[in-house]
Amino acid sequence: MKRITCFIGVLLLLSFIGLKVSSTIFTYPEYWPKPIYDFSKNPVTEEGFQLGRTLFYDPRLSKDNTISCASCHLQASGFTHIDHDLSHGIEGKIGTRNSLAIMNTAWSSSFMWDGGINHLEVQALAPLTSEVEMAETLENVVRKLDTIPFYKDLFYKAFQDSTITGQRVLLGLTQFTIMLNTYNSKYDKYIRKEEGGEFTAQEKNGLKLFKENCTSCHREPLFANNEFKNNGLAVDMTLNDYGRMKITQDSEDSLKFKVPTLRNIQFTKPYMHDGRFETLQEVITHYTNGIQHSETLADELKEAIVLTSNEKVDLLVFLHTLTDKGFLFDKRFSFPRELITQK
Repeated sequence: MKRITCFIGVLLLLSFIGLKVSSTIFTYPEYWPKPIYDFSKNPVTEEGFQLGRTLFYDPRLSKDNTISCASCHLQASGFTHIDHDLSHGIEGKIGTRNSLAIMNTAWSSSFMWDGGINHLEVQALAPLTSEVEMAETLENVVRKLDTIPFYKDLFYKAFQDSTITGQRVLLGLTQFTIMLNTYNSKYDKYIRKEEGGEFTAQEKNGLKLFKENCTSCHREPLFANNEFKNNGLAVDMTLNDYGRMKITQDSEDSLKFKVPTLRNIQFTKPYMHDGRFETLQEVITHYTNGIQHSETLADELKEAIVLTSNEKVDLLVFLHTLTDKGFLFDKRFSFPRELITQK
C-alpha cells in the first residue's frame, strides 16, 4: 500500500513540475509532443532499465567480446563517438558511416542514417550483426548470457522469469536507450522560464537566426523532424554513399539522410553521416557557402543562407545552449561498475 501511495505521489510531483508520464519511470516535458513509441507493449521499469544498461555496456555482445554498444555511443559525447569519422568494430574494422547520437529515441519513427530500421526494438540488431561492427548473432549472444548467473538474475528481475531470449535482450536494450532523454539544457530552462535559463543578447539573436534559417528541418523542441533530406553535401567518392536510396531504391531519395537532432550538438562531433566536419564552424560554413546543388537538394536549401560573421557567431552561441550537462554526466546512464566483477 505504501508503494502505491508513493507512486501516486511521484506522479503528482511530476505533474506539478511540468513533466508528463508515459510509463512507470519515463517522463518528458509538457511542452513536448506525445512519444511515438508504444509503451503499452514494453513499459519501462527500473529493473528492465538496469538490464538494458548492463547489456549496453557489455562487450560480450560482440563476436570477439571486445566491442559493446557504448564503444560507439559514449555518454559524454551525447552517446556517439568522437575519436574517428566512421564507426569502428571488431578486429579494427571500419564502417561506412559516423554513428548517430542516441537521444530522445521515443520520438523517432525510423533509425539509422538511411532509415533502414523502422522500430526501436530491433534497431540493435543492425550493429550487433554487422560484419564491421559487432559481427555477432542474437542466438550466440543468448548462449553467452545464458551461462552467466548474474544475467539470469537480471532477466528474472526484469521479466519475472530468468529465461534469456533474443527478444528479451532487445527489449532490455530498448528500455535503456529509450530513457536517454535530454531536456534540461539552458534552452529548455529559457523556454520554461526557469533560473539558469536567462539568455544573453547573443543567444537571443542566435535563436532568432535559428528560427529563420534552420527550424524547418530541426524543429523545436526535439530539434529534429523524422525526415530525410539532401543537405547539399558533395558525395565522398571513396564511400559512394547515396543515403536513403540504398533502402528505397528510389532515385528521388538519392543523397537523402536522416535529419539528426541538434541537442547536445556541441559535444557530438564529428558531424554529418560521414563525419567529414570536425567543428560546428565548418558545419555553418557548409550551409552558407558549401551547398552542392542537385535534383534532390532539400527545398529549404535551394536559396542561399546569408549570414554575417557576427551572425554566425551568434548562431553558434545559441547552439551551445542546447547542451544538457546533466544528461551527459548522469550517473544513471554511465557504465555499471558491477559489470567489471562478472565473468
